[in-house]
Amino acid sequence: MTCSRRTFLGVLGGVTAGGALAVATGRSLAAPGAAPAPQGKRFAQVNGEFGWQPHALDPKVCVPVAYEGYWYKGYACGYGAFYGIVGMLGEQYGAPYNQFPFTMLEANKGGISDWGTICGALYGAAAAFALFWPRKERNAMVNELFRWYETTALPIYNPGEAAKGVKGDIPTSVSNSVLCHVSVSKWSYDNHLAANSKERSERCGRITADVTAKAIEIFNAKIAAGAAYKGALSKQKSVAYCTDCHAKGKDADILKGNMDCTPCHSGSEHTMNKFKDHP
Repeated sequence: MTCSRRTFLGVLGGVTAGGALAVATGRSLAAPGAAPAPQGKRFAQVNGEFGWQPHALDPKVCVPVAYEGYWYKGYACGYGAFYGIVGMLGEQYGAPYNQFPFTMLEANKGGISDWGTICGALYGAAAAFALFWPRKERNAMVNELFRWYETTALPIYNPGEAAKGVKGDIPTSVSNSVLCHVSVSKWSYDNHLAANSKERSERCGRITADVTAKAIEIFNAKIAAGAAYKGALSKQKSVAYCTDCHAKGKDADILKGNMDCTPCHSGSEHTMNKFKDHP
């Protein structure tokens, strides 16, 4: 990436000024009958698509930074995990990694603006992978990370005296889901702790570190193996079972996704209709 910060700010200033002029005059900046973007240039990127060069990282160095990033101005899990990978590449290798607008990842807080969807730490890691590898190569990396998250008792990381929420050991749980809503709710239910407690905030900070550690392990393995990289974790039993019928070319092609089916479709008391006869 050859655009310097000063050049970028200059261009941005020009765009801002031009926008103000357009508002003042009530005119569009686009000339009438302006020619479309040249063939093949509209979506062109500097250095090409997936053109950044990956470098192996030391998780022992990066993981505490990811944890710190979770707490930095409350930017939380997506920001912490992404900075723990790409931000650390920037600290060690400079441009283009250090030119990324990292605060964009703050949108993932609370499962994307508190909607409880994908765990922000997982998105931060997957987004970091996507800077370097296209989907066909990246899918195995994401599958490995997400399956690990579903099946592992978290958190593992303990920041010791550097803890910013609660010091010492905190309880764990296996989420069986990559969704923030399920992951947080199950942990809170299993351990009798409120979702808005200090312990839960500390839990998510530590999980940000855990996800970063696992993501870097996968990142480094991908660099070493190249196109031959394959994850070690197999498809979840529920997914394998359900896709026997509900998948492309099967009896009922209505399923899209790879996450564990059981948290939402098990028929347990937790997935029954909670609106019926609720006090």
